[in-house]
Amino acid sequence: MPSRFQHTLARPARVTGIGFLTGAEITVHFLPAPADHGVTFTRTDVAELVPIPARVEFTAPRSRRTALEHRGVSIELIEHVMAALAGLQIDNCRVELNGPELPGGDGSSQMFADCLLDAGLQTLDERREVCTVPVTLDLQLAEPGLAISVQPNSQPGLRISYELDYGAESPIPAQSLSIDVTPAIFLNEIVFARTFILEAEARAFQAQGMGQRLTFQDLLVYGPQGVIDNELRAPNECVRHKILDCIGDFALLGCDLSAHVICRRTGHRQNADLVRAIQHQNCREARGFRDAA
Repeated sequence: MPSRFQHTLARPARVTGIGFLTGAEITVHFLPAPADHGVTFTRTDVAELVPIPARVEFTAPRSRRTALEHRGVSIELIEHVMAALAGLQIDNCRVELNGPELPGGDGSSQMFADCLLDAGLQTLDERREVCTVPVTLDLQLAEPGLAISVQPNSQPGLRISYELDYGAESPIPAQSLSIDVTPAIFLNEIVFARTFILEAEARAFQAQGMGQRLTFQDLLVYGPQGVIDNELRAPNECVRHKILDCIGDFALLGCDLSAHVICRRTGHRQNADLVRAIQHQNCREARGFRDAA
Protein backbone atom coordinates (compact mmCIF):
# COMPACT_ATOMS: atom_id res chain seq x y z
CA MET A 1 0.00 0.00 0.00
CA PRO A 2 1.44 3.42 -0.93
CA SER A 3 2.01 5.60 2.11
CA ARG A 4 1.17 9.26 2.51
CA PHE A 5 3.40 12.06 3.79
CA GLN A 6 3.37 12.72 7.53
CA HIS A 7 1.68 15.78 9.06
CA THR A 8 2.14 18.00 12.08
CA LEU A 9 0.51 21.26 13.17
CA ALA A 10 1.28 24.48 11.34
CA ARG A 11 1.29 26.37 14.65
CA PRO A 12 0.58 25.76 18.35
CA ALA A 13 -2.99 25.48 19.57
CA ARG A 14 -4.66 25.54 22.99
CA VAL A 15 -7.91 24.35 24.49
CA THR A 16 -9.28 24.60 28.04
CA GLY A 17 -12.04 22.62 29.71
CA ILE A 18 -13.21 20.64 32.73
CA GLY A 19 -11.95 17.14 33.45
CA PHE A 20 -14.76 14.59 33.65
CA LEU A 21 -13.10 12.60 36.44
CA THR A 22 -11.61 15.26 38.70
CA GLY A 23 -13.62 18.34 37.78
CA ALA A 24 -10.34 20.25 37.45
CA GLU A 25 -9.81 23.09 34.98
CA ILE A 26 -7.41 21.64 32.41
CA THR A 27 -5.47 23.54 29.76
CA VAL A 28 -4.02 21.59 26.85
CA HIS A 29 -1.34 22.85 24.48
CA PHE A 30 -0.91 21.15 21.11
CA LEU A 31 2.58 21.79 19.75
CA PRO A 32 4.15 20.97 16.36
CA ALA A 33 6.63 18.08 16.33
CA PRO A 34 9.15 16.83 13.75
CA ALA A 35 8.70 13.83 11.47
CA ASP A 36 8.71 10.43 13.17
CA HIS A 37 8.19 12.02 16.60
CA GLY A 38 4.68 10.61 16.85
CA VAL A 39 2.26 11.82 19.50
CA THR A 40 3.46 12.35 23.07
CA PHE A 41 1.65 13.56 26.20
CA THR A 42 3.40 15.52 28.95
CA ARG A 43 1.95 16.69 32.26
CA THR A 44 3.32 20.12 33.19
CA ASP A 45 1.87 19.99 36.72
CA VAL A 46 4.38 17.40 37.96
CA ALA A 47 7.94 18.06 39.04
CA GLU A 48 9.60 15.86 36.43
CA LEU A 49 8.40 16.38 32.87
CA VAL A 50 7.88 12.89 31.48
CA PRO A 51 6.81 12.75 27.82
CA ILE A 52 4.68 9.62 27.40
CA PRO A 53 4.46 8.18 23.88
CA ALA A 54 0.92 7.55 22.70
CA ARG A 55 1.60 3.87 22.12
CA VAL A 56 -0.22 0.80 23.37
CA GLU A 57 2.92 -0.22 25.30
CA PHE A 58 2.26 2.67 27.70
CA THR A 59 -1.45 2.07 28.33
CA ALA A 60 -2.58 1.46 31.90
CA PRO A 61 -5.54 -0.79 32.84
CA ARG A 62 -8.68 1.28 33.33
CA SER A 63 -12.43 0.80 33.15
CA ARG A 64 -14.37 2.59 30.38
CA ARG A 65 -11.47 4.78 29.27
CA THR A 66 -7.93 4.78 27.88
CA ALA A 67 -5.01 6.01 29.99
CA LEU A 68 -1.24 6.24 29.58
CA GLU A 69 1.34 5.69 32.31
CA HIS A 70 5.12 5.99 32.44
CA ARG A 71 7.58 6.35 35.32
CA GLY A 72 4.81 6.90 37.87
CA VAL A 73 2.99 9.56 35.83
CA SER A 74 -0.43 8.81 34.38
CA ILE A 75 -2.75 10.66 32.00
CA GLU A 76 -6.43 9.74 31.78
CA LEU A 77 -9.05 9.90 29.04
CA ILE A 78 -6.76 10.32 26.04
CA GLU A 79 -9.01 8.55 23.53
CA HIS A 80 -10.98 11.55 22.28
CA VAL A 81 -7.83 13.60 21.67
CA MET A 82 -6.22 10.62 19.95
CA ALA A 83 -9.31 10.23 17.78
CA ALA A 84 -9.13 13.90 16.74
CA LEU A 85 -5.42 13.64 15.89
CA ALA A 86 -5.78 10.33 14.03
CA GLY A 87 -9.01 11.35 12.31
CA LEU A 88 -7.33 14.48 10.94
CA GLN A 89 -4.09 12.57 10.11
CA ILE A 90 -1.94 14.65 12.49
CA ASP A 91 0.86 12.18 13.07
CA ASN A 92 3.37 14.24 15.04
CA CYS A 93 2.30 16.39 17.98
CA ARG A 94 3.46 17.22 21.48
CA VAL A 95 0.45 17.42 23.79
CA GLU A 96 1.07 19.23 27.08
CA LEU A 97 -1.53 19.49 29.84
CA ASN A 98 -1.56 20.83 33.39
CA GLY A 99 -3.52 18.04 35.05
CA PRO A 100 -4.10 14.30 35.30
CA GLU A 101 -6.70 14.03 32.53
CA LEU A 102 -7.77 15.57 29.26
CA PRO A 103 -10.78 17.90 29.43
CA GLY A 104 -14.03 16.19 28.56
CA GLY A 105 -15.71 18.87 26.46
CA ASP A 106 -19.10 17.50 25.45
CA GLY A 107 -17.88 13.91 25.45
CA SER A 108 -16.96 13.94 21.77
CA SER A 109 -13.84 14.93 19.80
CA GLN A 110 -15.41 18.11 18.41
CA MET A 111 -13.66 20.55 20.75
CA PHE A 112 -10.25 19.10 19.97
CA ALA A 113 -10.82 18.82 16.23
CA ASP A 114 -11.97 22.45 16.01
CA CYS A 115 -8.85 23.57 17.85
CA LEU A 116 -6.53 21.51 15.64
CA LEU A 117 -8.19 22.61 12.42
CA ASP A 118 -7.80 26.23 13.49
CA ALA A 119 -4.06 25.67 13.91
CA GLY A 120 -3.78 24.07 10.47
CA LEU A 121 -1.69 21.19 9.20
CA GLN A 122 1.84 21.15 7.85
CA THR A 123 3.03 18.41 5.52
CA LEU A 124 6.43 16.91 6.34
CA ASP A 125 8.99 15.28 4.05
CA GLU A 126 8.85 11.79 5.60
CA ARG A 127 6.37 9.08 4.68
CA ARG A 128 3.91 7.64 7.18
CA GLU A 129 4.42 3.98 8.04
CA VAL A 130 1.53 1.70 7.06
CA CYS A 131 0.64 -1.51 8.88
CA THR A 132 -1.37 -4.22 7.13
CA VAL A 133 -2.67 -7.60 8.27
CA PRO A 134 -1.92 -10.54 5.95
CA VAL A 135 -4.52 -12.86 7.50
CA THR A 136 -7.58 -12.51 9.72
CA LEU A 137 -6.97 -12.15 13.45
CA ASP A 138 -9.92 -13.15 15.62
CA LEU A 139 -9.36 -12.45 19.32
CA GLN A 140 -10.68 -15.00 21.77
CA LEU A 141 -12.61 -13.03 24.40
CA ALA A 142 -13.77 -14.41 27.74
CA GLU A 143 -16.82 -12.15 27.92
CA PRO A 144 -19.90 -13.67 26.25
CA GLY A 145 -21.41 -11.64 23.42
CA LEU A 146 -18.24 -9.65 22.74
CA ALA A 147 -16.23 -10.09 19.55
CA ILE A 148 -13.42 -8.27 17.76
CA SER A 149 -11.39 -9.21 14.72
CA VAL A 150 -9.26 -7.64 12.01
CA GLN A 151 -8.89 -8.81 8.46
CA PRO A 152 -7.26 -7.60 5.24
CA ASN A 153 -9.21 -4.74 3.71
CA SER A 154 -10.48 -5.00 0.14
CA GLN A 155 -9.06 -1.53 -0.53
CA PRO A 156 -6.30 0.60 1.02
CA GLY A 157 -7.17 2.30 4.29
CA LEU A 158 -8.95 1.56 7.56
CA ARG A 159 -12.54 0.36 7.67
CA ILE A 160 -14.33 -0.08 11.00
CA SER A 161 -17.58 -1.99 11.44
CA TYR A 162 -19.24 -1.87 14.85
CA GLU A 163 -22.33 -3.62 16.18
CA LEU A 164 -23.79 -2.23 19.39
CA ASP A 165 -26.42 -4.36 21.12
CA TYR A 166 -27.02 -4.34 24.87
CA GLY A 167 -30.12 -6.50 24.66
CA ALA A 168 -33.85 -5.95 24.38
CA GLU A 169 -34.14 -4.56 27.93
CA SER A 170 -31.60 -1.78 27.44
CA PRO A 171 -32.84 1.78 26.80
CA ILE A 172 -29.96 2.09 24.31
CA PRO A 173 -31.28 0.64 21.03
CA ALA A 174 -29.26 -1.83 18.99
CA GLN A 175 -27.41 -0.12 16.13
CA SER A 176 -24.57 -0.84 13.73
CA LEU A 177 -22.38 1.12 11.34
CA SER A 178 -19.47 0.60 8.96
CA ILE A 179 -17.26 3.46 7.78
CA ASP A 180 -14.04 4.00 5.88
CA VAL A 181 -11.90 6.26 8.05
CA THR A 182 -10.83 9.38 6.17
CA PRO A 183 -10.52 12.97 7.45
CA ALA A 184 -13.66 14.01 5.57
CA ILE A 185 -15.77 11.11 6.86
CA PHE A 186 -14.40 11.61 10.39
CA LEU A 187 -15.40 15.28 10.38
CA ASN A 188 -18.81 14.71 8.80
CA GLU A 189 -19.95 11.52 10.50
CA ILE A 190 -17.97 10.74 13.65
CA VAL A 191 -16.33 13.72 15.38
CA PHE A 192 -19.55 14.99 17.03
CA ALA A 193 -20.61 11.69 18.62
CA ARG A 194 -20.69 11.90 22.42
CA THR A 195 -19.94 9.58 25.30
CA PHE A 196 -23.02 7.74 26.56
CA ILE A 197 -23.79 6.09 29.88
CA LEU A 198 -26.76 4.65 31.76
CA GLU A 199 -28.32 6.79 34.49
CA ALA A 200 -27.55 4.17 37.16
CA GLU A 201 -23.92 4.09 36.05
CA ALA A 202 -23.71 7.88 36.12
CA ARG A 203 -25.07 8.02 39.66
CA ALA A 204 -22.64 5.32 40.82
CA PHE A 205 -19.83 7.24 39.10
CA GLN A 206 -20.66 10.41 41.05
CA ALA A 207 -21.13 8.46 44.29
CA GLN A 208 -17.46 7.49 43.98
CA GLY A 209 -16.54 11.18 43.97
CA MET A 210 -15.97 11.51 40.22
CA GLY A 211 -17.82 13.64 37.71
CA GLN A 212 -19.10 16.04 40.37
CA ARG A 213 -19.34 18.94 37.89
CA LEU A 214 -21.17 16.98 35.20
CA THR A 215 -24.85 17.34 34.37
CA PHE A 216 -27.17 15.47 32.03
CA GLN A 217 -26.40 18.12 29.39
CA ASP A 218 -22.67 17.33 29.36
CA LEU A 219 -22.96 13.88 27.78
CA LEU A 220 -25.61 11.36 26.82
CA VAL A 221 -27.23 9.80 29.89
CA TYR A 222 -29.83 7.12 29.24
CA GLY A 223 -32.70 6.54 31.67
CA PRO A 224 -35.42 3.91 31.27
CA GLN A 225 -37.27 6.11 28.75
CA GLY A 226 -34.22 7.15 26.75
CA VAL A 227 -31.88 10.15 26.77
CA ILE A 228 -32.37 12.46 29.77
CA ASP A 229 -32.51 16.27 29.26
CA ASN A 230 -30.60 16.06 25.99
CA GLU A 231 -31.09 15.37 22.29
CA LEU A 232 -29.30 12.98 19.97
CA ARG A 233 -27.16 14.46 17.21
CA ALA A 234 -27.84 11.38 15.09
CA PRO A 235 -30.23 8.46 15.63
CA ASN A 236 -27.22 6.12 15.92
CA GLU A 237 -24.96 8.50 17.83
CA CYS A 238 -23.93 5.78 20.27
CA VAL A 239 -22.41 3.48 17.66
CA ARG A 240 -20.75 6.48 16.05
CA HIS A 241 -19.09 7.23 19.38
CA LYS A 242 -17.92 3.62 19.65
CA ILE A 243 -16.21 4.03 16.28
CA LEU A 244 -14.72 7.32 17.49
CA ASP A 245 -13.20 5.45 20.44
CA CYS A 246 -11.88 2.78 18.08
CA ILE A 247 -10.15 5.40 15.93
CA GLY A 248 -8.43 6.86 19.00
CA ASP A 249 -7.43 3.50 20.43
CA PHE A 250 -6.20 2.03 17.14
CA ALA A 251 -3.96 5.11 16.73
CA LEU A 252 -1.92 3.68 19.63
CA LEU A 253 -0.43 1.35 17.01
CA GLY A 254 1.78 4.32 16.05
CA CYS A 255 1.20 4.02 12.29
CA ASP A 256 -1.61 3.94 9.75
CA LEU A 257 -3.61 0.72 9.88
CA SER A 258 -4.84 -0.58 6.54
CA ALA A 259 -7.36 -3.27 7.47
CA HIS A 260 -11.02 -3.97 8.23
CA VAL A 261 -11.77 -4.13 11.96
CA ILE A 262 -15.05 -5.74 13.01
CA CYS A 263 -16.31 -5.20 16.57
CA ARG A 264 -19.33 -6.32 18.57
CA ARG A 265 -20.01 -4.75 21.97
CA THR A 266 -16.29 -4.24 22.66
CA GLY A 267 -14.55 -1.38 24.45
CA HIS A 268 -11.18 0.16 25.18
CA ARG A 269 -9.60 -2.94 26.69
CA GLN A 270 -10.42 -5.10 23.70
CA ASN A 271 -9.24 -2.36 21.34
CA ALA A 272 -5.85 -2.33 23.05
CA ASP A 273 -5.69 -6.13 22.96
CA LEU A 274 -6.31 -6.05 19.21
CA VAL A 275 -3.53 -3.48 18.69
CA ARG A 276 -1.15 -5.74 20.61
CA ALA A 277 -2.18 -8.72 18.49
CA ILE A 278 -1.54 -6.74 15.30
CA GLN A 279 1.87 -5.72 16.62
CA HIS A 280 2.69 -9.32 17.46
CA GLN A 281 1.62 -10.57 14.05
CA ASN A 282 3.62 -7.93 12.22
CA CYS A 283 6.71 -8.55 14.34
CA ARG A 284 6.38 -12.26 13.58
CA GLU A 285 6.00 -11.55 9.86
CA ALA A 286 9.05 -9.27 9.94
CA ARG A 287 11.13 -11.95 11.71
CA GLY A 288 10.08 -14.49 9.10
CA PHE A 289 11.10 -12.14 6.31
CA ARG A 290 14.49 -11.52 7.90
CA ASP A 291 15.02 -15.25 8.45
CA ALA A 292 14.17 -15.99 4.82
CA ALA A 293 16.59 -13.31 3.65
